[in-house]
Amino acid sequence: MVCHRQSANCVREGVVEEMTWAKPLYAKGQIDRAGEILSRINPFLNEPIDMDEYFEAVDIVNNWRAVHGYPLQTMKMALKRRAKRICPSAIVAQRLKRLASIRLKLRLSLEAGNHPSLSQMQDIGGCRAVVESVEQVRQVETLFSEASKKNPRRGPQYSKTFDYISRPKLNGYRSVHLVYRFRSDFSEHSCYNGQRIEIQLRSRQQHYWATAVETYSTFSGEALKSNIGPDEWKRFFALVSSMIAISENQPTVPGTPTEMRELVAEVRNLYASLNVFNVLSGWAAVTKFTEERAQDAKDAALYLLVLDPEKFTTTLYPYAKEKAAEATAEYARIEKEQPKLQAVLISVDSVAALRAAYPNYFLDTTSFLELVNKALSPRSGAV
Repeated sequence: MVCHRQSANCVREGVVEEMTWAKPLYAKGQIDRAGEILSRINPFLNEPIDMDEYFEAVDIVNNWRAVHGYPLQTMKMALKRRAKRICPSAIVAQRLKRLASIRLKLRLSLEAGNHPSLSQMQDIGGCRAVVESVEQVRQVETLFSEASKKNPRRGPQYSKTFDYISRPKLNGYRSVHLVYRFRSDFSEHSCYNGQRIEIQLRSRQQHYWATAVETYSTFSGEALKSNIGPDEWKRFFALVSSMIAISENQPTVPGTPTEMRELVAEVRNLYASLNVFNVLSGWAAVTKFTEERAQDAKDAALYLLVLDPEKFTTTLYPYAKEKAAEATAEYARIEKEQPKLQAVLISVDSVAALRAAYPNYFLDTTSFLELVNKALSPRSGAV
């Protein structure tokens, strides 16, 4: 499939970058049909499948995903400006949702008795800010709220908020999600109107927890974030999330103790019986990291990270902004032809910021383990 593209001058939200952006090629019905095919066909399984039907669906999904690129860029720049205003050391990143993650979300929705709709999925394009504290999360959230109230008929249209800090998920996930719909008066950008973009706001401790869960899921093959996996590991992460919640003066995870002393006692037992330290740190010790075209990294606007869980390798490919279309095409090719690899296309300011924003792709759980060990230490005062 050949994607027609346009050159866009991003002047909204202080962005002035010439990049190429995908344009929508398919109707809503085709997009939702492709999502339905993706949700029921899994190339990982040794089952007979219609490869022509599957690859056609993947092409449609990839175009729909790529169409979120321009709206995502504008929202990321707004997030960066506001997050840095509150927390100069904020980590800000953006990504287009992985094909495997799209498939899993659609499948779980279908299994829950819902009618999943790819065209209505709100987090295909997502950007994230990691700040120091919950207080700073709330301050950034307020800046977005004030901006929407100030210009209700212009710019991104606020859709909804999911407050997983005040109401943590049962698995322990905690963050604030803001969902916006792209809106532009410029004719060249009107084809993106209505595209949903999700903003995630996390404290640093919440980020350590979330990326540790992602790291475990990568090599265990269990999607803990979707409540799939061994009960003991699910319990461990839920308990640690509640420990972090108490330290941040926030509500604990439903079904876990509300007192730090009880939490520490249960976490200590699981930490030992599950051999948590060796399991989570061991993958990083044997994983080889390779940076391709290192000379291009200083001018990179995008990074393609490719993790091979079987070979324990992570490879980084930097792309300049004028090669955004090439990066997107390579991202789609890898997911289509090598589905066992975990690839993600990310926009951050530097390789250092990349490691901080996505430590799970480097199998780095150091900060999470330090956090847990500190809480379990007798010096913490919790025991």
